[in-house]
Order: sequence, then structure tokens, then C-alpha cells
Amino acid sequence: MRQAVCTVGLILSLALASCGTAHRPSAVDAAGGSQPFELTVLHINDHHSHLDPEQTTLLLDTGHGKREAVNVDRGGFAKVAGAIKALEKGSAQVLKIHSGDASTGDLYFTLAEGQADADLMETVCFDTFTLGNHEFDNADAGVKKMIGFLRAGTCATPVLSANVRFGPSSPMRDAGLGEAVVPSVVLERGGQKIGIVGLTVAGKTKNSSRPDPDTMLLDEATVAQAEIDRLRNQGIDKIILATHIGYQADQALVKKLSGVDVVIGGDSHSLLGPEQLKRYGLTPEGPYPTRSSDRDGKPVCIAQAWQYGYVVGEMRVRFDANGEVSDCTGTPWLLIGDQFSRGGQPLNPEETAAVRKDIAASGVLRITLPDPRAEALLAPYARQKEAMGATRIATATDNLCLRRVPGSKRDPSRSSLGDACNANERVNAHGGDMQQLVAEAFLQQGRTFFNADLSLLNGGGVRIDLRKGPVTVKDLYTVLPFKNTLVQLNATGAEIKAALEDAVEGVVGPAANTGCYPYAGGLRWQVDLTKPAGARFSHLEIRAADGSYRPLDPKATYKVITISFLADGNDAFTALKSITGERRVEVGLDYAEAFLRYIEKLPGEQKELRPLPVKEYSTQRFIDR
Repeated sequence: MRQAVCTVGLILSLALASCGTAHRPSAVDAAGGSQPFELTVLHINDHHSHLDPEQTTLLLDTGHGKREAVNVDRGGFAKVAGAIKALEKGSAQVLKIHSGDASTGDLYFTLAEGQADADLMETVCFDTFTLGNHEFDNADAGVKKMIGFLRAGTCATPVLSANVRFGPSSPMRDAGLGEAVVPSVVLERGGQKIGIVGLTVAGKTKNSSRPDPDTMLLDEATVAQAEIDRLRNQGIDKIILATHIGYQADQALVKKLSGVDVVIGGDSHSLLGPEQLKRYGLTPEGPYPTRSSDRDGKPVCIAQAWQYGYVVGEMRVRFDANGEVSDCTGTPWLLIGDQFSRGGQPLNPEETAAVRKDIAASGVLRITLPDPRAEALLAPYARQKEAMGATRIATATDNLCLRRVPGSKRDPSRSSLGDACNANERVNAHGGDMQQLVAEAFLQQGRTFFNADLSLLNGGGVRIDLRKGPVTVKDLYTVLPFKNTLVQLNATGAEIKAALEDAVEGVVGPAANTGCYPYAGGLRWQVDLTKPAGARFSHLEIRAADGSYRPLDPKATYKVITISFLADGNDAFTALKSITGERRVEVGLDYAEAFLRYIEKLPGEQKELRPLPVKEYSTQRFIDR
């Protein structure tokens, strides 16, 4: 059995109760004897209030000798509950883990602030839930509210985070709240004690969410080792880290640790699985499970379950009599429905039979019936969500015109409002009012989360105009209908200019994609398409806090807020794809919700939406060729 030694320096530096000093107790303090043992871990992460199923397209064998794009629904928390209940029946010893970010991302959270999520999580009865960074989006008060919802259920799922230290002013320190967040729990399965340690991503939570100012997030590796040592000093020889730090970070973390056996992760929304997923139009980031080793060379098994309730991970871990991992296998089950269509028409019976045969042979796709209890619990929230869609949230004081590319040549009839927009002098000169307004909304959200300097947006990411008059929640989600989330990039001025040049090349190049045309909040420029590629942008100026503008410095690093689609290099924003590692932070906020939050913060009760001042449009001058 591995033992790790606690150091006096660690205790002094972190004031952690380790090696015999007082500590918040785990659920069980005595360890049982060891013997060969198999454990099944069922897990999800980052469901982000996505409680409804969503339509997707998979490449499936329809019996015509080739794979075709077939529409089917995937995910939905009722399917998660149904899958976990079915899978746990097939194993003798099961743990159920949620690795964080239940919060933020869909109208369900806007509507119920976590109550709907907690109610649906109750149908699974998770053994642990790790605090993710988005649990802090509404400050420590939001964490307290979410925990209150979880505690109200009969499961009372333990909430974990070993590296969060709530400050003296935090409502989490209120008298009577008790040990609401614990560093670890010890659970018993088959007479064996298993320690589960929670970790919350530190830098991202402090810089891109909103914990209270005096709430601290300590170094993940240092705290993890201290908690592992404390558990192993009690004789507990099976340790799982339930982390919310990201797949790449998990792999780096285990190399620094001694005594960890399994990591069940979240945060990076990583799809793990076999290469055969590519046959169905999916791209895995790594194998499931990913096999690694700790700093002593002992085996460690790492897993994550993608996002939004699309996947339930099933990891099977075998331990030898010394508590060491001897093997790990498993499946990331992609949860799909049983109705298939193509081009808006249902498949015929022969095609459906071929598709079902293909799914059964996949080893990863799982036709899953929704859990009836979960469906019943969700139904009243779904009705409220539908009603909320009709809620008036703002008034457009003027037509807010859609236009991808300025000028009268490349995108002259984009607007559904006719010549009121298509012939509008401001729109022809500077581009779409809606695109510019959304870019400004992203900038303001980026400033809220991490003091962003500018935002970047593609013209095609915004889909409709808003006519003068009332604006509803449904209108907003029609303006921004895609599944994009916000991302922070730390980019140099040169990289920003390169991305803009790439994007415009996408407009004028062979593909002639007008949706690539860039918009920005807090940054403006002049564009001359008669110039050669790489030299079309000039007079790039960034907005200061006082509203004045200064030249963009090619050598300076700027905090950019953009959408995941562009951060991945899509729509010709190629230069952004190379901004990775610590220079890229997944903010995770749904981009439509970011616009909704912007509207909510507008002054007055009427929340008036109007075109921005012309000086704040990103395209100040446009010359076509």
C-alpha cells in the first residue's frame, strides 16, 4: 500500500490539517482490509443546465452502402438518469460522480438558479458533486443557493472541493451552514474504503467566474497531495480525484502526485473514446479511459464525459490486494433517442433497422429511454421555460439591422426588414447593427469575468434582425441560436491582426464566405479589400476605459473574449487556433445567455436596445474591390 509523507512545510504553508492535526472529518474514518476488488464509476460533468435533449447529426449506416448524415436527439438529463439507473444494475460495486459545472448555460438556470438542476440530479442520487468554476458565477451566494437545493433532496449529495477556502465575509461561512463543502469523503463499497477528493480549477475560477473577493482557491497539486496523504495515513488505499480542472491539466496533475488511482474529470468538455467515434462524425480528444502514471510510476486511470449530458462515462477499475490499480476499462456511452430522420423526413423501416444495427455494433452509441421520474420533475420547469421565451425583456428603439459585410456588393439583401436596413447608410458604411451590438455585449461580459480588453465575433454568428418594438427571450435565442460558449484568449496585437486578416481572406477567397467577416467590441479599424492579403487592415485602435481610442500595440498582450467556434479557428479565424494552453481559458458561458445578461444590465425598466454610436462600430471605413 502506498504511503505518502506529509511535510511540515506543507502544513505551515497551507494551514492544512494533515498528518494527525485536526481536519474536517470524512464520511468514514476507519479503513477496511484490502483484497482484489472491482469498482464501476458512472459519471458526468459540465451539464450546464442543459436538461432538454438536443438535435444532432451522426454519420450512420442506413443500409445503402455508405454512411449518411442522420438526425437524432442526444442527451437530456432524463436520458442521463435512465442510463445510469440501467448501468448500475450491471455492476455489484458502483460510485456515481458529477465532476462539476451543473450551473449556467441554458434558460433553465436563468429561470430557476439551479433548482431544476438539483431536482434532476436527485433522480440519479450522485455520491459526490465537485464544485466547478461556474458554480461561482453568481458569487459565493450562488454556491450557497445551489448547495441548499441539493441538501433539500433525500440524497443530500456531498459537495467536494479540497482547494476552496471561503473568506470571512462569504455567506458560505454563515452560522448553521455546517461543513457544506468538504475536501473529501470516504465511501464503502463491498467492504472496501474509497476516498474521493474534490478539486476546483483555481486560476480560471478566480479570473473567469465571480467568487467573493476574499474566497481563495489554493494550488490544486499541493492541496491534492495533502488530502491524499491524510486519507492514506488512515489506511485508505483507494483514492479517486473528482476534479474540475480539465483533461490536459488532469494528465499533468497526476505526474506531480503520489497515491492517486483514478481521476474523474471535468471543465474542458473533453470527448474521450475510441478512434471508431470518427466513423460517426465525432472526434475524440483521447482514449477512454486514458492510462497514465503518478510520479512513482504507479498506474492512474483518467476519464471525462464530454458535456451537456450527452455522455455517461462507465469506468471499470480493478484493484489488486495491495490497493494498486491492476486494470481499467470502460465506455463513454453517447446517449441518443430512437427516432431517426434525414432531410426532415423519417427513415423508412429498412433504413431504421440498418441504423439500429449500426448503433448496436458501435460499442459507444446507446439508445436510451428517458427516466419517467426525471421527465415528470422536469415538466413544470419546461413549461416555465416555454413561457419565459415569450417574456418581453427589452424594447428596440429602432430597427436593429443584420448585415455581415459592409458595403452594397457582398451582402446587400441580408436583412429581413427590406430597404429599411438593406439601403441604410450606416449599415452600408459600417456593417450590421446586430452584429455590433452582440460584440459589445460579449465585451461587457468579458469585462465582468476577467477585465477583457476587446471581443471578436464573426458576422455569420448572428442570425436575424430585430424589428423596432418589443424584444422577447425567444427573439434573443433566435438571434444567437448556436451552441457556442465564451472563451478568453490572451493574444498579442499581432495575433489579433492576423486573425482579422485571415477572416477577411475567408470573405474574398475561393469560399467567398460572408459569415467570416469580423466584428469586435472595443476595437475598430479600416478595411481596404484592394490591398493584398495580410495588408487589408489599418488604423487598428483599441478603446480605453474613458472611451478614447489608442493604437493597437502588435507586441502587447490583450485579453480577448470570443466564442468557442472562433477560438477553435473556424470561419477562417485561423490564427486564433494556435492560442492554446494557459493562454486559452474556457469561460463556458452560453453566448446567448451573455447577450441576455447584457440586456438585463441596461439602465431603466424598459431596457432599450439601440444602435451603438458610430464611433464604436468596429469597421470605421470599408473599401471593396
